Amino acid sequence: MMSNETSATGENLAIESVQTFPAERTAVVTGAGGARGIGRHVARKLASTGWNLALVDIDEDAVVTYAAELTAASGRQVVGLGLDITDAAAVERAFERIDAELPPVLAVVNLAGVASPDTIFEITPELWDRVMGVNAKGTLLMTQAAARRMIDAGTGGRIVNTSSITAYDGGGTFSKTGYAAAKAAVLGLTRGAARELGRYGITVNAIVPGPIDTDIMGGQLSDERKQGMSADIPVQRVGQPQEVAGLVNFLVSEDSSYVSGGSVFVDGGKHMV
Repeated sequence: MMSNETSATGENLAIESVQTFPAERTAVVTGAGGARGIGRHVARKLASTGWNLALVDIDEDAVVTYAAELTAASGRQVVGLGLDITDAAAVERAFERIDAELPPVLAVVNLAGVASPDTIFEITPELWDRVMGVNAKGTLLMTQAAARRMIDAGTGGRIVNTSSITAYDGGGTFSKTGYAAAKAAVLGLTRGAARELGRYGITVNAIVPGPIDTDIMGGQLSDERKQGMSADIPVQRVGQPQEVAGLVNFLVSEDSSYVSGGSVFVDGGKHMV
């Protein structure tokens, strides 16, 4: 679609409009049950910018309770679903419920993940499967289910996956080899999906957090741990979940329609060290 605007000098400018979304739309956010997780901050931010929400977490009680709280606070439609994202049949059933109860899904934000502080000699096959399953397989299954619906609806859409600085530096802050491998797999998945889905108006990007003040690194961070983690970060502090939420909000917006296949760092510059 083309629209015309006139510049301050009177020059007529032809501007190709960015992708636009319907007013009533839904974003699916995984990992939204944790009280101190990034998911809740993302959910609040998206609700404030007009998204209806399907919040997903393995902890059904927590996510259902939070969905009700956010509905009351935001006035948006918010549904909470307990879900094991590594179970393909369960993922499909969850999306069928979302289809029935909410407006069309135009975004999925894959935040659910599990850490792994185990060294390469401590990783068992069972642990490997769990870490790869939640971080990589779960991201794939959620992406597949959402993308099929976006394609069928002809709306385009946004997919945001979560990698980690650990995929680049191999770990050290908390998680180690298994987590690094899983989060590196998310980067490959993101790029492949971006290449295949772009023709449908679907963008796919990965966020790459550094140390964020959540519980994923073995519990709430003490001031001493924060100080130690900050030593090699140019901005000299750990990040806050709401700073990640701001980036996600942009990546699911209409304004990001020409951003795809990217790995966007939100790490205070740690990746440069």
